[in-house]
Amino acid sequence: MGRFKLKLSRFDLNLIKAEGSIGVNYGTVANNLPPPSQVAQFLLDSTIINRVRLYNTNPDLLQAFAHTGIAITVTIPNDQIPHLTNLNFTQQWLKTNISPHVPATNIVRILIGNEVISTANKLLIGSLVPAMQTLHTALVGESLDCRIKVSTPHSLGILSTSSPPSAGKFRPGYDTHVLKPLLSFLRATGSPFMINPYPFFGSSDATLNYALFRPNHGVFDEMTKLTYTNMLDGQLDAIFSALKLLDFTDLEIVIAETGWPSKGELGQVGVDAESAAEYNEKLMGHVNSGSGTPLMPNRTFETYIFALFNENQKPGPACERNFGLFEPDMTPVYNIGILRHTAKSTFPSHPAPVVVASPKAEGKKWCLPKSGANEEILQGNIDYACGMGVDCRPIKEGGECFYPNTVRGHAAYSMNAYYQVMGSHDYDCDFKQTGAITTTNPIESRIDNTPFDER
Repeated sequence: MGRFKLKLSRFDLNLIKAEGSIGVNYGTVANNLPPPSQVAQFLLDSTIINRVRLYNTNPDLLQAFAHTGIAITVTIPNDQIPHLTNLNFTQQWLKTNISPHVPATNIVRILIGNEVISTANKLLIGSLVPAMQTLHTALVGESLDCRIKVSTPHSLGILSTSSPPSAGKFRPGYDTHVLKPLLSFLRATGSPFMINPYPFFGSSDATLNYALFRPNHGVFDEMTKLTYTNMLDGQLDAIFSALKLLDFTDLEIVIAETGWPSKGELGQVGVDAESAAEYNEKLMGHVNSGSGTPLMPNRTFETYIFALFNENQKPGPACERNFGLFEPDMTPVYNIGILRHTAKSTFPSHPAPVVVASPKAEGKKWCLPKSGANEEILQGNIDYACGMGVDCRPIKEGGECFYPNTVRGHAAYSMNAYYQVMGSHDYDCDFKQTGAITTTNPIESRIDNTPFDER
């Protein structure tokens, strides 16, 4: 088996807990996209992307991301929202669409609809919060509520005022009757408020530099005496100001969608590959820098770039079909450092492997399967640890820890990797009472043949 290593790659503890993670929106409105399994492997092996949002619960897509550790967000279409207010329907939906894929696929969030309030559909809007509450109840029933959170993304259309940023407020009527109960639900369940800010759609020839993070004169907010140097900060702070009016500034804000097209109509200013690359590259650096915004300093933002691929069957103007980071053959539309070998140090990276402490380190402990542990449970332990973000590539075929190719051998790797990453607490080695803490160095033992008991 060689040296027993714990590789804290891009799925290490810091990235598992980091708020400023970079994800992509994986849309499939196209007839020329590669198979989902190929896409998942590409993202895992070749990019720094560690989060993916899907626009449905297609089982082929969810299966493709099994055992990758990539955090998956799924979306329920708007037209299903009224049905989700019925608990029996929702429980069955959960058993059919989500439970079979957990924990192998690391599903972390379910979004109910997209930009629902902006539809002005009274049935959908009135059903939104009850549907979120019912889905959460169903998750509790399946003991998935701690693993999977429920939210819904909003457009900036939920604001009646957004300029200056300090004057941001939600639209009258929706603020107290819909958004306040929604925000209370998010707070009670530890879920984020999700927003789709698009400086592209808010820009003009005169504000292009401001939208693209280029040098500009800035926008001065007379009320706060703060100067804004980019449009995204202004949009985020307008949301923050609206949340402040309702006393919900403690909620995490997640950027569910944002992006810039690389192609548009003939003569459209600022719509080209260079501008798209500039926006998305500076976006990644900005949201992960920790600088935050003028009203939210020292913060990072979990962010999902729209979109993974150019989608050739999307309706509307040409730009709608050209938001992708990649062509269908997975070649980059432009280079923004998202491929691992070109990634820049200011963005989430793939660190060098970290070797677990020397076998002779005083007080060193490992977590390994107990003698006689059921192999079905051990396989579940592997799925759980890998689904929680442990880098399990070494125990895949061709990996340095693939042999011995046994369930016990692979469980020993994944269980110990999880135990070490999570802080080596005794309870991190429980695994339904199939894990045992040992002071015997597994490097010196054949873990497929040598069972361990607690010592």
